Amino acid sequence: MTDVVPAVTRIAVPTETRAPTARTNAYVVGERTALLVDPATVNERLDEVVSTHDVRHIALTHTHSDHVGAVAHYARETDATVWARQGHTDRFEAATGVEPDRTFREGTVIPDVDVRVLETPGHARDHVSFVAGDSILCGDLAIAQGSVVVGGDDADLRAYLTSLRRLWAMAPAQLFPGHGPVLTDPSGQCERLIRHRNRREKKVLGAVVGGATTIEEILESAYDKDLSGVRDLAAATVECHLEKLARAGRLEWDGSRAAPV
Repeated sequence: MTDVVPAVTRIAVPTETRAPTARTNAYVVGERTALLVDPATVNERLDEVVSTHDVRHIALTHTHSDHVGAVAHYARETDATVWARQGHTDRFEAATGVEPDRTFREGTVIPDVDVRVLETPGHARDHVSFVAGDSILCGDLAIAQGSVVVGGDDADLRAYLTSLRRLWAMAPAQLFPGHGPVLTDPSGQCERLIRHRNRREKKVLGAVVGGATTIEEILESAYDKDLSGVRDLAAATVECHLEKLARAGRLEWDGSRAAPV
């Protein structure tokens, strides 16, 4: 961590997200010259904060649709340098409609604001976090309540857990998440999320050992709560657990059916 602590302003903007808050956090980092992170939608409060700063840079924690909707608008309004993760510029342009000006990778320091890039894949393959002094803008890596969805073609559960452990080891003072309130106990929250994923993995493996073969059968065995409205998300997460367990040689998974080894 650096001794320089840039100011971080959180603006929760309404989005069509599946997160319980129905909002995505945009951030303006810096006192006067600033970095705008995850402008999900055009918003009056976000307009106000942007207007009081010299926004020189715009970047995303990742390119999921609930984080990107106002990149083009604020790029036009501020004439800021637009950044994308190296190796993912086509994905960035497809999601935002904006061709990035520059790319970053692990360790890149965004000039003017002294913010460092930390690669934290798992929730999405292009996911990064931003180190701002003794705090970290962690996108959809962590959340104060509940758990983060890690599912779909874009997700990698093994990488997600590695990224969480990395944040835990860095011991930041605060985590600024993509959804919900600021996390003031980062180590405790990272530990909670890691324990949750490990418990779910044990239940998924136990379901397969017990005879469940399809995702639907595993859902019935591995979840003891009502999945109404989130069943598709739970199914995607179970599939990621199956892929991780199969890579570790703990079960067989062919993409449609699982079997114990």
